[in-house]
Amino acid sequence: MTFQWTAVAIFLYGEIAVILVLCLPFISPLRWQKIFMIPLWSKMAIFWNKAFLTIIVLLIVLFLDAIREVKKYSAAHVSEKAVNVNTNAFDHIQMKLFRSQRNLYLSGFSLFLWLVLRRTVTLLTQLAKGMATQAALELQVNNTTEAAKKYITENEMLQQALNEKGSGKKKESAEATDEKLKKEIVHLKAELQKTSDAHLKVTNVLTAVKKQSEGLKREYDRLMKEHEQLQNSLGEAEDKKDL
Repeated sequence: MTFQWTAVAIFLYGEIAVILVLCLPFISPLRWQKIFMIPLWSKMAIFWNKAFLTIIVLLIVLFLDAIREVKKYSAAHVSEKAVNVNTNAFDHIQMKLFRSQRNLYLSGFSLFLWLVLRRTVTLLTQLAKGMATQAALELQVNNTTEAAKKYITENEMLQQALNEKGSGKKKESAEATDEKLKKEIVHLKAELQKTSDAHLKVTNVLTAVKKQSEGLKREYDRLMKEHEQLQNSLGEAEDKKDL
């Protein structure tokens, strides 16, 4: 293997390792978000888009070059076999064809996994943000509920105390206090309703992200099946040419 294709093979193995690590079930999206927030990654994120596009361009160029080499040596393989030339020359053409096909698989899988890796990181980040927002909203809902229960308990105790004393002025003061407490309870209930609506919205967003992740998985499986079909068809075509 030449230096460039050795580098592509190492890059492919690295992509496989990174995707496997990102798919580990016992590492939550929130943990990955904390890892991505490390200052070193934050500095690298500035150049992430440029590096991503640069690698995409390089892999596309290598993929197209591999396709050209496969077509070139496939045609030479057929012509050499037809004229029955020297066996060593024919074996040399076969070796070149095998190398070009190997390079095609390396560049194609590297390009595909690079796109999958970018999409996986994006989905993990979105899911982590949704989970953090949901946790914050749940905490806010719990705090608001506890405060509402506290105000209701204090109101009941105040009403009971006022009923026992039975003074006219105290009754007027109690009514004013009761009215104030009722307004506060209504305000707290309104805040609780707003928080519940926000929690429902975040839940819907998380559901949409999960559906999108499942769609990406199905798309990945479909692409892998199509790639296997193309590989099988290419192998059958090569077998027919050899016949």
